Amino acid sequence: MKQVVLFLVVSVLIVQIFAKPADKHSDRVKDDKPLSDTVHYAGDGHNNDYDHDAFLGEEEAKTFNDLSPDESKRRLGKIADRIDADKDGFVTETELKEWIEHQQKRYIYDDAERQWKGHNLDGDQKMTWDEYNATTYSSLPEEELVKLEENERMDFRTMIKRDKKRWAAADVNKDNNLDYDEFVGFIHPEEKEHMFDIVVEETMEDIDKNHDGKLTVDEYIGDMYHRKEGETESEEPEWVKTEREQFKSFRDKNGDGHMDSKEVKDWILPTDYDHAEAEAKHLVYESDTNRDQKLTRQEIVDKWDLFVGSQATDFGDALTRHDEF
Repeated sequence: MKQVVLFLVVSVLIVQIFAKPADKHSDRVKDDKPLSDTVHYAGDGHNNDYDHDAFLGEEEAKTFNDLSPDESKRRLGKIADRIDADKDGFVTETELKEWIEHQQKRYIYDDAERQWKGHNLDGDQKMTWDEYNATTYSSLPEEELVKLEENERMDFRTMIKRDKKRWAAADVNKDNNLDYDEFVGFIHPEEKEHMFDIVVEETMEDIDKNHDGKLTVDEYIGDMYHRKEGETESEEPEWVKTEREQFKSFRDKNGDGHMDSKEVKDWILPTDYDHAEAEAKHLVYESDTNRDQKLTRQEIVDKWDLFVGSQATDFGDALTRHDEF
């Protein structure tokens, strides 16, 4: 019995180290705010932290917090020089958009590379399901693992079933193994178009509590906010009321009172809104003092608090890396 308990504790730790990263929506991988987990606008206020995350990459933006303004400006100037791809002395909206997209993809591929090395222990060009299962859940055979009693609130049977379905979707050539590119789709399905349907399916599984294949407004709200005992709808926070209105006005496009799978896809994987482009437009608008639709190095540095603020990042790494995704 002690061995079983020890195994389960170790398994929990392994899952915490190697399991796919989850966002605030449990096991789902993408919602309508991919550039940052922070809110960009709250009421009439603007949150610069969103811009820092978008411009630097969320993980990098929070690495350091203690750079002086002068040092932040110096390093930001070097980044501005690098963003200016054609070296004409100006940063255009397009160049800024491409930089933001690069920073977002950098996190995805850095994370995928780390996990590839962690799971693919023999270091070859293919990862088998057995390798992934052994490094994520246990070296025990799968049929033995799912027989174990649930512990630490972890339902291995459900987790394995879900991962195997995502694995099958990621396995483009259907050889039951994943090469590196397929593994990227498995870990970050929002990055690969052929994985979009599985993202929607997993989202529906998480939110559709009565399993009728559609989402009510209460299921939609319940995924983000749990009403306190005795609390009425009229007593909910303003942001919750706003989300209810969002559901009725924008999420439920056909007005039938529910969100079907297509409407859920439009919600979590929107195709009619480019976040990187919108952020680039925002940064140019806020920094372009002479309104010529492009930024000089000095204009960027002058608005250092918008781009980087007092937060530092691993600028040295950002400046020396030349890999493109």
